[in-house]
Amino acid sequence: MLISRTLLYYLCIVVVFRLMGKREVGELSILDIVVFIMIAEIGVLTIEDLELFFGYALIPIAVLLIIQRLTAWISLKSPLFRKWFEGKPAIIISQGKIDEYAMKKNRFNFDDLLQQLRENGTASIKDVAYAILEPSGNLSIIEKKDADVSQNKINGLVLPLIVDGRIQEKALEQLEKDEQWLMKQLRKRGFEHAKQISFCSIDVNDEWYIDQKDEIT
Repeated sequence: MLISRTLLYYLCIVVVFRLMGKREVGELSILDIVVFIMIAEIGVLTIEDLELFFGYALIPIAVLLIIQRLTAWISLKSPLFRKWFEGKPAIIISQGKIDEYAMKKNRFNFDDLLQQLRENGTASIKDVAYAILEPSGNLSIIEKKDADVSQNKINGLVLPLIVDGRIQEKALEQLEKDEQWLMKQLRKRGFEHAKQISFCSIDVNDEWYIDQKDEIT
């Protein structure tokens, strides 16, 4: 009885996790982690107590699956909701300078910084041009040897100018440009409205990437 119940719950939980979508462990959001822990706990409690009806755990697991799918859909449609639930990247090192305030705000200490530099194969902080703490907790590192210094651009970074049809004002500020300049550049490339674009970025070499909404149907 115990073995059969364990196997059945194992299969159910695997199916539920598959329905939640494919994401690496390091890329899980806080909501994903909470849902995974709760499902695991529900499964364990039901397996341990053989007197409980087998379907007792299936209802809360199904509810958690619905919650996860619903929030994932809202997150896809709403950048504000996505930032609130999943957080946003924080620049820990900018132009070779450490931002201690950003580290404190994200509870990221120097031991964490040095560990992730070692894992990246970076010998020293002095070799780093930019380090961005991603919402997943991973540190994206751009070394000085890979960064092209420019006053009007974030060295070595790709700046997202439009995300989900919305113009990113902060990125324009970093470029020292305005919305009028952006729209002029888009019209040169055959786009009249920002809402036509799902993602638009510019890199340090002034190369543009533009992906049109619903281009593949």
